[in-house]
Amino acid sequence: MLRAIPCTLMRGGTSKGLYFHAKDLPTDRSARDRVLLASMGSPDERQIDGVGGAHPLTSKVAVISPSTRPDADVDYLFLQVVVDKAEVSDSQNCGNLLAGVGPWAIENGLVPVAGETTAVRIHMVNTASIAVAQVQTPGGVVEYAGTARIDGVPGTAAPVMLDFLDVAGSSCGALFPTGNLVDEVEGIQVTCVDNGMPVVMLRATDLGKRGDETPEQLEADSELRARVEAIRLAIGPRMNLGDVKKKTVPKMCLVSPPKAGGTVNTRNFIPHRVHEAIGVLGAVSVATACVAPGAVGSEYAEGVGALDANGVALSLDIEHPTGFFTVAMEVALEAGAIQVRRSALLRTTRKLFRGEVYVPAAAWGSP
Repeated sequence: MLRAIPCTLMRGGTSKGLYFHAKDLPTDRSARDRVLLASMGSPDERQIDGVGGAHPLTSKVAVISPSTRPDADVDYLFLQVVVDKAEVSDSQNCGNLLAGVGPWAIENGLVPVAGETTAVRIHMVNTASIAVAQVQTPGGVVEYAGTARIDGVPGTAAPVMLDFLDVAGSSCGALFPTGNLVDEVEGIQVTCVDNGMPVVMLRATDLGKRGDETPEQLEADSELRARVEAIRLAIGPRMNLGDVKKKTVPKMCLVSPPKAGGTVNTRNFIPHRVHEAIGVLGAVSVATACVAPGAVGSEYAEGVGALDANGVALSLDIEHPTGFFTVAMEVALEAGAIQVRRSALLRTTRKLFRGEVYVPAAAWGSP
C-alpha cells in the first residue's frame, strides 16, 4: 500500500527539492526521516525509486509551517537527504532552497500578499536565525518570470532578494568559532568562519592545486579528498560542531586568486562532493573571511579596502566553477574585531511541480 503526501517540487537558487507543509509529515522524527528517504529514493546512488536527482544539490527538503516566533512569518526547517546512505541531516541551513520558501508560503496561505512586493520573514529553524525574502507579487500573485540571472541556472527569472539578519555564529556560536583568524591543522593553515554556514578556508596551493580545477578533477583526486576530510574531521570539534564524521558541515573551501575579475576564486567540498557552484550561505561566509585582514583568502581579495568603526558597504563577487556569486555586505571593525551588520544576496526560484509524492505506507508507521 502506498501513501500520498502533498508537496511541491521547486528549484531554489542552484538547488532543487521537495517543499512540505509540516502538518503533512509525521511528527515523530524517525518516521519523518523514513518518509523523506522513501520520497527521494535513498539510499541509492541513482535514487531510482524516488524523486531525488542523485546528487546532494537535488536531494533536499524544506519543511515549512506558521512560525513559532513572534518576529517571523514562517518556520523553515532544511533537511539534507543523503543520496547513498539512509541519513537525513538537519545540521545546516540551505540558502538556495530558502529562495523558494517565501513564494511557497504565500501560495499556501501562510503569508498574505502585501502589494507589488511581499516581504516574508523566515525563521531558519536549523540555526534559530532570521532571513527576509522580498518576493515579487504583482496583481496579488507570486511572479516567477523575470529578468534576473544567476550563475548555475539557465535563463532568467524574477529576483528574490534575501537579507540575513542575525546569522553570524548561528551554527558554531561565533563568527570565527575557534577564536583565531588562522589555525594550523594537519600542517595546513585554515580560517574557520560561520556567517550562516560553517566553512573552512584553505589555500588551494597549500594542497598542491591551482584552484581552477573542475569539480570532476578534484573529486577524482582520492589523495586530495582524503587530506581535506582529515582536516575537516580534526577541525570540527574546535569549531564547536563536535564529531563531524556524519555531518554535512563544515564545508571545505579551497581559495585562490580571482580568475575573472571577482574577489576570490573558490572550489567547495560540501563536504564529500565538489559543488558545481557555491552555496548561498557558504558564499556569505567566504565573503566574510575575505574582508577580515589576515584570514586565509583575504590576501587574494581585491577591492575590499580598509575597514573602520563607521562601517563600509561592500559588494563581493565570489567566483565558483560556473560563474560568480555577488554578496552585498556592510561590515565594520570594532575593537579590532570584524562586525557584520548586513549580509544580502539575490537568488531566483521556480515552481516545477505540485501534487503528491507516494511512499510505502509502512514508512509512515513502524519500521
